Amino acid sequence: MLPSLSVVQYLLLAGVPRFSVQRLQAALSHCSIDQLLSADETQLQAWQFSPQQISALRQPNQARINLALAWLEQSDCHLIGCFDALYPECLRNIQRPPLLLFVRGNPALLAKPQLAMVGSRHAGLSGLNHAKDFAQQLAQQGLTITSGMALGIDAAAHKGALLARPDATIAVVATGLDRVYPKRHQQLAHEIVQQGAIVSEFWPGTAAKANHFPRRNRIISGLSQAVLVVQAGLPSGSLLTANYAAEQGRDVFAVPGSIDDPLHAGCHHLIQQGAKLVTSPVDIMEELGGFGGQSPLALPAVEQNMQEQDLPYRQLLDNVSYETTSIDELVLSTQQPVDAVLAQLTELEILGVVAVVPGGYVKLRRN
Repeated sequence: MLPSLSVVQYLLLAGVPRFSVQRLQAALSHCSIDQLLSADETQLQAWQFSPQQISALRQPNQARINLALAWLEQSDCHLIGCFDALYPECLRNIQRPPLLLFVRGNPALLAKPQLAMVGSRHAGLSGLNHAKDFAQQLAQQGLTITSGMALGIDAAAHKGALLARPDATIAVVATGLDRVYPKRHQQLAHEIVQQGAIVSEFWPGTAAKANHFPRRNRIISGLSQAVLVVQAGLPSGSLLTANYAAEQGRDVFAVPGSIDDPLHAGCHHLIQQGAKLVTSPVDIMEELGGFGGQSPLALPAVEQNMQEQDLPYRQLLDNVSYETTSIDELVLSTQQPVDAVLAQLTELEILGVVAVVPGGYVKLRRN
């Protein structure tokens, strides 16, 4: 049976440097939580507490505790300790589980089956579209999409999940939950909190720091059944999340791309190291056992063919790549005047078949 701790007791222990869940379990094997928190310096030394840890226990940062307690008075703000019933079992079993989690939104969502989606902050259009489409379709099949609310792939994944249903996404962040990072994601954070959840192990008032992001990444993978890397370079934080996932016994999926694009180099490296190559949400759900080999996500080939046949300007469209294709290339390949090519591209853009990108146009995948 797990011990029961109060919110204040969790906050007191969370203020002790380098004090892990495992260390707390060991301490509570020979004393109660009240005995631990009231023990004198001699007793704490006997229990192998360092001088810094003893100082933090005997002289806690009361101002920080008061700030956290004031934050928790808000209706959508919660604290989940490592021994609480709402603490996710899958996270409790990783190598370094957080002692506590601050949560804004719905804390019960943390127990739902989750897929982590991560990737580059500087993703290209194809990567952003893939992230949104994968997230939306997988959320429609019941998965909760978990990511880090960063720019690029993370944001696209959250937005795609929200298109499926309002409680379909969790954001794990590297700051205190009294602030939003990056600031431009204020609206996205608001939408997630309405029925989803934003999670952090960092106290209210904590700003973003470089060493916080790896700690956040281990929680992203720890909460999830598997991790999907959509677009990532070398090196990248996304690969660190994938490495955590592998260490935690999670599946790792990666979306391939052009071998000439450095933004896909991280995904190709993961595939070489044993990650599962995926080209559609069906691949993931079949791997996770969602459909037993039959997926409602799969569009019948006849319907796909009819959609393709109905599109105008087939000659031009066939020469637009999923990677950037320049106007000069299209003029040369179609043998048409520049003004005719531009007019056709404009119409295809209105239809949502192609998109303008720096250097030319790209073809968009049709769901």
